[in-house]
Amino acid sequence: MPIVIDKDIPAFKILTGERIFCMDTDRAFSQEIRPIEIAILNLMPTKETTETQFMRLLSNSPLQVNITLVRTASYNSTHTEQSYLERFYKSFAQIKDRKFDGMIITGAPVENMPFESVAYWRELEEILDWTATNVTSTLFICWGAQAALHYFYGIKKHALKEKCFGIYVHKRIYDGTQEPLMRGISDEFHMPHSRHTIVYASDIKNVPELKILAYSRRAGASIIKSEDNRRVFVTGHMEYDRDTLKKEYERDLERGLDVKPPVNYFADRQMTQVKMNWTSTANLFYINWLNYYVYQVTPYVL
Repeated sequence: MPIVIDKDIPAFKILTGERIFCMDTDRAFSQEIRPIEIAILNLMPTKETTETQFMRLLSNSPLQVNITLVRTASYNSTHTEQSYLERFYKSFAQIKDRKFDGMIITGAPVENMPFESVAYWRELEEILDWTATNVTSTLFICWGAQAALHYFYGIKKHALKEKCFGIYVHKRIYDGTQEPLMRGISDEFHMPHSRHTIVYASDIKNVPELKILAYSRRAGASIIKSEDNRRVFVTGHMEYDRDTLKKEYERDLERGLDVKPPVNYFADRQMTQVKMNWTSTANLFYINWLNYYVYQVTPYVL
């Protein structure tokens, strides 16, 4: 089944070029089925790149998925044309009376700032409260995960001495139960990370409503969920493309920053080839989330 997006958005051409089945909104309107409604609150400055990465993963399932892109109204991105945002994105005010089967809240390059100092923090607090009643399951990514853990459970983030930057090995944590979100994922798997802060696993373990599903010795707790499956937290970036970390590394070098190459990422000493070893996990994870935490538990009539 297809992912349903506006045919004029750049992701439509990119994904159809990859032979991913995309359906434009006009055609989808004529389908007599109940599609899954997913909202993506995109807090990244690279709007087009980020939205395409998530749409690629959401399209790889047997479900028809309608995508609604959401932006903050209290802060306008300086990296994306306002006309683009107005055409393809909705403000929270425009969608707050709707209900969604699932929602993704992305990371943001504000991790070194106190949460309350972020320009759109008050608006994000309102959105987080809204997800509790209007969204079946919400997936929080990187800074978005740290922000939600802080807001809902009082878990603090902590500055790292050295940036967590590269591809890290993670281990599934078993407690004797079968976890649908991790079905099919190997005992050890890889995930990209790019951040200067961390949440301590010990703090998460002190919250009875939370459960750690995967952990990395270097990157810490990487997949966490609430016991009711309404909230899922991923501290890394399964959605990243092959060259995302490479572009970030080159960008930081051009800025004159003292940055080390991403660990376990380049396949050659010349740092031209990338060892991409996280996509199978990413696809399984998002299929599991859509199927077990969204589709199978959401009401037919929202």
